[in-house]
Amino acid sequence: MSKTRLRPYLSLHLRMQAFFLLLPAFICGVMLVQTSFSQTPTPTPAATPEGSQQKPSPTPPDQERDLDVVKITTNLVQIDAVVLDKSGKRITDLRPEEVEMVEDGKVQKISHFSYISLESRTATPVNPKSTDKSAPPVPPVKLKPEQVRRTIALVVDDLGLSFESAYFVRNALKKFIDQQMQSDDLVAIIRTGGGIGALQQFTSDKRQLYAAIEKVKWNPIGTGHVSAFAPISADPTTRADSSGNPNGSGSEDIDEFRQDIFAVGTLGAINYVVKGLGELPGRKSVVLFSDGLRLFDRSDPFLNTRILSALRHLTDLANRASVVIYTMDARGLQTLGLTAADDTAGMSADQVEQSLSDRRNQFFDSQDGLAYLSDQTGGIAFRNNNDLNAGLKKVMDDQQGYYLIGFRPDESTFDKVNGRTKFHKISLRIKRPGKFSVRMRNGFFGISDEAATVAKQTPQQQLVGALISPFGSSGIQLRLTSLFANDAKLGSVMRSLLSINGKDLTFTVEPDGTHKSVFDILAVTFGDNGTIVEQFGRRHTITLKDKAYERVLSGGLVYNMMVPIKKPGAYQLRTALRDEASERVGSATQFIEVPDIKKNRLAISGILMKGMPLDQYLKTAGLAAPSQGSDDTAEEGDPHANSAVRQFRSGFALIYAFSVYNAQLDKATGKPQLKVQARVFRNGQTVFSGQEVPFDLNDQPDLKRLLGGGAIQLGTEMLPGEYVFQIVVTDLLANEKRRVITQWTDFEIVK
Repeated sequence: MSKTRLRPYLSLHLRMQAFFLLLPAFICGVMLVQTSFSQTPTPTPAATPEGSQQKPSPTPPDQERDLDVVKITTNLVQIDAVVLDKSGKRITDLRPEEVEMVEDGKVQKISHFSYISLESRTATPVNPKSTDKSAPPVPPVKLKPEQVRRTIALVVDDLGLSFESAYFVRNALKKFIDQQMQSDDLVAIIRTGGGIGALQQFTSDKRQLYAAIEKVKWNPIGTGHVSAFAPISADPTTRADSSGNPNGSGSEDIDEFRQDIFAVGTLGAINYVVKGLGELPGRKSVVLFSDGLRLFDRSDPFLNTRILSALRHLTDLANRASVVIYTMDARGLQTLGLTAADDTAGMSADQVEQSLSDRRNQFFDSQDGLAYLSDQTGGIAFRNNNDLNAGLKKVMDDQQGYYLIGFRPDESTFDKVNGRTKFHKISLRIKRPGKFSVRMRNGFFGISDEAATVAKQTPQQQLVGALISPFGSSGIQLRLTSLFANDAKLGSVMRSLLSINGKDLTFTVEPDGTHKSVFDILAVTFGDNGTIVEQFGRRHTITLKDKAYERVLSGGLVYNMMVPIKKPGAYQLRTALRDEASERVGSATQFIEVPDIKKNRLAISGILMKGMPLDQYLKTAGLAAPSQGSDDTAEEGDPHANSAVRQFRSGFALIYAFSVYNAQLDKATGKPQLKVQARVFRNGQTVFSGQEVPFDLNDQPDLKRLLGGGAIQLGTEMLPGEYVFQIVVTDLLANEKRRVITQWTDFEIVK
């Protein structure tokens, strides 16, 4: 047997008991029966090329991510800035003596100066489309923090988008994911009207992003407009309200009040996103798609003062989190004249002109709000352009690099004036001959990062904060595995396995010699519209004797959760765990797609995995006779080689199981015609590709719910690290567009 290759290793009829080693039971009573498929060994790339691919390339010093890109301390104020020449070309070779930092009109002495380049090391999009349209997709690569070059939050203001704008924004997002997103980008698509559940985790997985895009729709409780403007009417009391009721009040006051309310909601959503982005390293960008943001009211100075204060706080927060906000007017280029929806019957020429003047003023005011928001945070406002993708490309081009400039503030910078913290204006002057433009944040509040630290949170606040954050907490190592399955009686379910690192829990020795640990678990399942499908919170106290305690330290704990799924769609399961003694918190999130089984389209369940030493597997499967006097129970393998943790040793047998739903049946034989292929990837590169083999139909009780599985041997020279295992199922009888279905899961090779 070769030691440098992955090899499939399975008999034509794998015994039932071998599958039951995967878990005490399959999902919701779906039993694993005698079904399998065999494969002919297929060579993978030679060991030397494989090894060379898996060695991480060193990151140049000037490309390393600084965890504290922006600092505001009593000893250092450090900001980021982009400098362009008069033609809009980025300037990257400035010297410290060629710039002046100004705070409140006073020139500051620069103590830190550097240019940070963020150009993508790779020019290939994420999961590039193959020239072979029939080829199955390659699973996404899970990025490590040091591999990320751009972090982008695409915020869709669906509270204010018109019907037309929602359509164009949705198309622009799809094009961006398909054509512009790079392999080292982390992206999230966030809707302001989606609630905390709509905060998708930052990912390079297109499945999650496409699922989020599908929820970008017109929100009738927002502006209520089908097009960019409300129609003009001779009698304002007869205007249709937001629900389309022509008898609604429809007054201008109510319409303006609604705009004010949703403007506040939009700023609140951006504020929440910026706070979350502060947890990630490097410089981040937020792109806001909106039909305008009415921030200032010429008739209400008090409202303007409040909004200006809120914007300054948002600017300060974005500065400390190193976030740049870009805004895009989704309405595109508008004529601002009369439209087919306007009803000017009974109106004089002066009335019509006044209505058009009001429309123009409202339009420009809403654009000014977007421009002000981006200008204050060092971003760019894109408006009066129907090509939203061109604007997105400019945003991405703007992420190529920036200057990091620091100075030592005066002692009075952090002093309060009349009991209030002062907002300090900052600017950058370029002394090099020529015309230049500088984009940077316009100021900061005189409070240091240390003083701005939030007071100690309650245990409940810690759990909730970790749960709703778009990013994970790593105080306790958690690994979450969510699997979809469908049963004829129970319907669709999502069963989740939460692996808890036992070494991260705090155990105390009790008087009787046992070991006790107390921890809280909070779990919430969100639907694709941000609503809560299922939730629970529980405190657990576990008391273990010595042997059980040692097993938990070495193998951890596995927590089982099951959620019935009544509707198909995209779901997020978010979990958080807090250790009472140490107050450490860990969290984990997983995305899962639940197909609509009733549509009779080909679908596949999640993949169950287990690893065991090859000799033990052969004996268990009846492929090798046990030696005399052998004791199979003594060889348990690695405690982490299960479906929850999925950490396997090289040379192990990797056993897997899954279900296939809605295979088409041959009219002549009444049986399906399926082919199955197993593939393994490392860093997006194929390291094993098995042959397509017929799906074994022996002893299948339900031809609409086929049970399959198999095993491969992991080569003894496979390098430690993360891998992706993929199953590809092809239905030869199905429509060509829906013939291929794939499912994948990650696993790790450990020493």
